[in-house]
Amino acid sequence: MIVVSNSSPLITLARIGQLELLRQLFGEIKIADEVRQEVVVRGAGRPAAEVVRSAGWIAIHAAAPADEMLRLRAQYPLGSGELATILLARRLNADLVIMDERSARRLAQANRLPVIGCVGVLDTCHRKGLVTDLRAAYEQLLLQGIRIDRQILDQSLIANGFQPL
Repeated sequence: MIVVSNSSPLITLARIGQLELLRQLFGEIKIADEVRQEVVVRGAGRPAAEVVRSAGWIAIHAAAPADEMLRLRAQYPLGSGELATILLARRLNADLVIMDERSARRLAQANRLPVIGCVGVLDTCHRKGLVTDLRAAYEQLLLQGIRIDRQILDQSLIANGFQPL
C-alpha cells in the first residue's frame, strides 16, 4: 500500500506521542521533500522535528517539479507541503493520502486520491486495537491545542460507543 502524508498529520501525531501508529497501520509512509523541510528543517526544535527525522520508516521523495508547483500554486491557495503532497501522491498513484487541511483534502479528492486525516487514523487504530482509549487520544489533541472540529471528534466517539466530549 502506498501512503503519502502531509506535514500536519505528522506534527499532530508526534505532539500526542502517537506518530508510531502510522508505521503500525501502513508500514512505510512517503513524504515529499517540501514536507520534510516544513517538519524537520523549519520545525527544528519543535516536538515533531526529531521524531520525524529519525523515523526510518518515513521515505523522503524528491521535491516536486517547479513548473508543476507553480501551475498548482497559481490555481490553489495552498502551501508548498500540501501541493507537493498531492503531486507526489498522483505521481506514485498512492492508495491513501494523509492530510488534515480541508481545502487540501478537497483538491486531493478532486484528483481521485483517497484521503484520511488524524481523526480517521486514530479512529482506525482504535478499531484495530492499537489505541485502546480513543477518548483520551482526542482529549490529548485538544490539550495540545490542535485545531480540530469537536463535532468530528464527537461523531467518531459516538460511532465507537463512547460518550461525546
